[in-house]
Amino acid sequence: MKREYCQRCLYPKNSCLCKVIKPMSVVTEVVVLQHPSEVKHAKNTVRLLALALPQIRIVVGESPADFVDLRRYLEEQTKPVYVVYPNEHSQTVAEAGASEAAIIILVDGTWRKAYRMLQLNPWLGDYPSLHLEVEDESQYIIRKAKRSDSLSTLEAAAHTLVALNPNVDVTPIFAVFNAMVQHKLTAMPALVRGRYNVDNIKG
Repeated sequence: MKREYCQRCLYPKNSCLCKVIKPMSVVTEVVVLQHPSEVKHAKNTVRLLALALPQIRIVVGESPADFVDLRRYLEEQTKPVYVVYPNEHSQTVAEAGASEAAIIILVDGTWRKAYRMLQLNPWLGDYPSLHLEVEDESQYIIRKAKRSDSLSTLEAAAHTLVALNPNVDVTPIFAVFNAMVQHKLTAMPALVRGRYNVDNIKG
């Protein structure tokens, strides 16, 4: 039998997330450069982020040609632009003196693919880089990561928004995220589910 999908959240109807979706808006402009391989990934957190933050701008691509329109748009803006990606030159939001009236760019892909995207697009180096100071571990326990400090793109966006403005309530973002994680865990056989540290998931 063909699986039916919700027309709003695009998840299977038996795992529809609509009941927890509460769209929010923020002053900060969020732009995501998404690697093509992530678009149809079952655990695509950018799709979840867009449900909670409809104003997000998602540009799918890998090479400079894919981002021509975005580059033109950014060059026309007067707001500061930051790339959220840790490197030897990146700073915290406080160190950079960044405010919420900014544009933040996140790169969505595995560490290897994200790094390759940055290498293929040296124009991103024209903008200052930000890294996050987050004490809590990622709640994205259902996806393996080589680094212990790995955050999903959704988590990175939410934490950056809070760093830029501590008064921003990002509960709607984590609500859809946690709903997806819990559904995936519930659907797993008990033996498989036992491999994940479910006690670390925040409600």
